[in-house]
Amino acid sequence: MDNYFNLYREMISLRGLTNHTLNGYSTYIRSYLDYLQNILHKSPEDVSWQELRGYIKWLQKERNLADRTINCAISQLRFFTIYVLHKPWDNNQLPMRKFDEYLPFVPSQKETFEFINTIPDIKQKAMTALMYSSGLRIGEVCHLRYEDISRIAMKVHIQHSKNRQERFAPLSKYALDILTLYWFECGKPQGWLFPKQTDPSRPIDTFFLSRHIHEHEERLGWPRRLTCHSFRHALGTHLYENGTDLLTIKAILGHKSLNSTTIYVHLADTSFSDVVNPLDRMGGDANV
Repeated sequence: MDNYFNLYREMISLRGLTNHTLNGYSTYIRSYLDYLQNILHKSPEDVSWQELRGYIKWLQKERNLADRTINCAISQLRFFTIYVLHKPWDNNQLPMRKFDEYLPFVPSQKETFEFINTIPDIKQKAMTALMYSSGLRIGEVCHLRYEDISRIAMKVHIQHSKNRQERFAPLSKYALDILTLYWFECGKPQGWLFPKQTDPSRPIDTFFLSRHIHEHEERLGWPRRLTCHSFRHALGTHLYENGTDLLTIKAILGHKSLNSTTIYVHLADTSFSDVVNPLDRMGGDANV
């Protein structure tokens, strides 16, 4: 089964994906190949549609996966079938699942400032301030280099984005002050802005900040609701609350589609504050 798995990873890598994404796209194929070897005792070429559906049912039962995650597994099976086995894929045999959409939690502007301002560790504070002030993903923060920070133009150059598109994001003076303090206190890094402690030639791991965010929530006595991505969502939401138009927010956050930006209309506190309900308008004074 290793040959199938290696060929799958080779075909995925031809798309130019990062190692992190490559590993994510391989999760359920490894599980699938183990399932074939240890349970079905079949080679991938001999598996029927019914047996493919059986694997999905087994995966959900054994791991209790959400419908969105099950769709990821189906997508990986589709890619494996088409590009490794060179067989056609029939969406009617193994359809994608419908799933509920949930709005992410976004801290208020007051909560965001309190959280960042009270982080005791300067490195964690600088990373979080950059995530919020520039709307960066955690991976983008980790891959920042010293020269990506423009003090004169007050902007951040993002070279390693999720969409493989370079962009510039605004940099607040408050975040720059924190970053400057970090730079002087933590060895004046000239390569990676946030180098890995055990190997400065490599950027810091993306999971570094996640656990410290939860630790700081506990320190503040807050429920565990924040993730690194919460601060990117927070910037988009707060910009909209402060009157910034969606096209500008889209450019700042580097969204490919405006559809990704419209979520902040729903997250903003002011979304419906100026809307007069037709029923109230029709009722006039009678509804008071």
